[in-house]
Amino acid sequence: MKITDLLSIESVDLNGKASGKQEVLEQMVDLMVKRGNISDRKVYRDTVFSREEEGTTGVGGGIAIPHGKSSAVKAPGLAAMVVKGGVDFDALDGEPVEILFLIAAPNTKDNVHLDVLSRLSVLLMDEGFTQKLKAAGSREEFLQTIEAAESRREAEEAGETEPARAENRKKIVAVTACPTGIAHTYMAAESIEKKARELGYEVKVETRGSGGAKNVLTEEDIRTADGIIVAADTKVPMDRFDGKRTVVCQVSAGISRPEELIRKAVSKEAAVYHSSGESAGESEGKESSGHRLYKHLMNGVSHMLPFVVGGGILIAIAFLIDGLSVDMAALSEAERANFGTITPMAAFFKNLGNVAFGFMLPVLAGFIGESIADRPGLAIGFVGGAIASTGTSGFLGALAAGFIAGYLMQLLKKIFSRLPKGLDGLKPVLLYPLLGVLFIGLIMNFLIEPPIGALNTMLNQGLSAMNNTSAVLLGFVLAGMMAIDMGGPFNKAAYVFGTASIAAGNYNIMAAVMIGGMVPPCAIALATLLFKRKFTAEERKSGPTNFIMGLAFITEGAIPFAASDPLRVIPSCVLGSGLAGALSMAMGCTLMAPHGGIFVFPVVGNALMYLAALVAGTLVSALVLGLLKRNRA
Repeated sequence: MKITDLLSIESVDLNGKASGKQEVLEQMVDLMVKRGNISDRKVYRDTVFSREEEGTTGVGGGIAIPHGKSSAVKAPGLAAMVVKGGVDFDALDGEPVEILFLIAAPNTKDNVHLDVLSRLSVLLMDEGFTQKLKAAGSREEFLQTIEAAESRREAEEAGETEPARAENRKKIVAVTACPTGIAHTYMAAESIEKKARELGYEVKVETRGSGGAKNVLTEEDIRTADGIIVAADTKVPMDRFDGKRTVVCQVSAGISRPEELIRKAVSKEAAVYHSSGESAGESEGKESSGHRLYKHLMNGVSHMLPFVVGGGILIAIAFLIDGLSVDMAALSEAERANFGTITPMAAFFKNLGNVAFGFMLPVLAGFIGESIADRPGLAIGFVGGAIASTGTSGFLGALAAGFIAGYLMQLLKKIFSRLPKGLDGLKPVLLYPLLGVLFIGLIMNFLIEPPIGALNTMLNQGLSAMNNTSAVLLGFVLAGMMAIDMGGPFNKAAYVFGTASIAAGNYNIMAAVMIGGMVPPCAIALATLLFKRKFTAEERKSGPTNFIMGLAFITEGAIPFAASDPLRVIPSCVLGSGLAGALSMAMGCTLMAPHGGIFVFPVVGNALMYLAALVAGTLVSALVLGLLKRNRA
């Protein structure tokens, strides 16, 4: 398969005009649709825009290679556009983009098209080639230019032989990788290879693309290398580079600054990488501290999400089974308290869901710690998250535990770097886990948990005093507290107050508490449908499952969204939950069961108004969230 096999006359536009990035991408998608490779324009378009959220595909030099791998793609294809005068595309070099190639990749295991796409990326590194494309007078000439360049490249590769290494000739090895592994991976590889040969170095580059690792570095390659470059925006195996001078950078640096990276890799400026973590290759990226913290956070959130979704839906099934199997009105107070475990089948699903939920906060903290300090931070974060889960601090405590664990482990690594080399083997198996677990236990138990426990006591006392003043205000406060930390001390304080009120015969308070916990997941699910550009592709996929969890009164379904953007998500949810709780109180809604969500509506007093309050709170939270969040596409 050749590059021109993926292009057609219909998918080439030599007179493109657009006012900005979004408009030009929409036009490129239309070109691809004309190519005949797309079964669903909207699905493919959303995939392309989601990829752009991960980082610009404007690679510099007036070139952009947007791409999307989707089930809506029937066969691999290309679309091309030349924009005279260029268009602002947020390119890596800040310059306007004049040539765009859009890639359509089917969502299959067969990645044969990636070889073709990598060749296109390589060709575009040749300035003479891109000038000919911009000067093409017709679409036929445009295609002929590509075909001629590809034929020359193939002829060069067929006659290429690896020269013997001279005694004093230095050798560079590199690894390139980007999150999608389609364009940037191969462009960085070509840029490094080309510049290394110009400088007289031997070079070998391993590419880690969608089709897997290619041209994999051997032990001999690494042993004989004078310098190593890892240009990657995703994790690559690093242990093999232990003891070698290694420059670690973003894949964009591999494309735009290969000479600087090569000279640094072979000089004493490059740090010696140690797999045990005492010293890592020097980072060349311009990543801000805030972005690094966000990446650590998202590593924890992404690993936590399956536990939230799987456990939450299993618990919802348990409530459904009991709701269909028993007469809620005929249950005693004690039986209502055990709703979800009354029948044996419901108890099985509830217990299984609780097991999954039990891992949620330890996984969140563990993988935040792992992102900061690699494997040594994983176990320490797990322990800190487990303490938060079983204690009073909830998911906010788990967030703190993850970051504390990661940076605590980094501190221990620096301290132990002064120990004799003979003790290196003891560090990961004894010193790190022993002292890490000890210190995270001390920090969580004596610095994090006590103030939050005291906060819980104050909240309960304050709520008891408020119960005698204003019912509507109390409903707003209780319901809003359910949305503040979604399982943490505020949430628990409100829930405990609500369940205690049932025993005292105040059923309106429990109604406000439950509706406050139902709003956040429902609002987030609605927002992911109404404001798709405000959320990442992963968030849009998992968003609708929050309807199930919200209606089952599983507030924790909103935690991944709150953790990734707390300053916007939490205030939005608090406002909508508070409104729903206030309306529930104002309309005299009551609830005699402490859990169950929509499945216990048969025992809700004034159920129709209760449902109206839930809808109102959900709409308000979703709309406010849509206004506050920034576009992600």
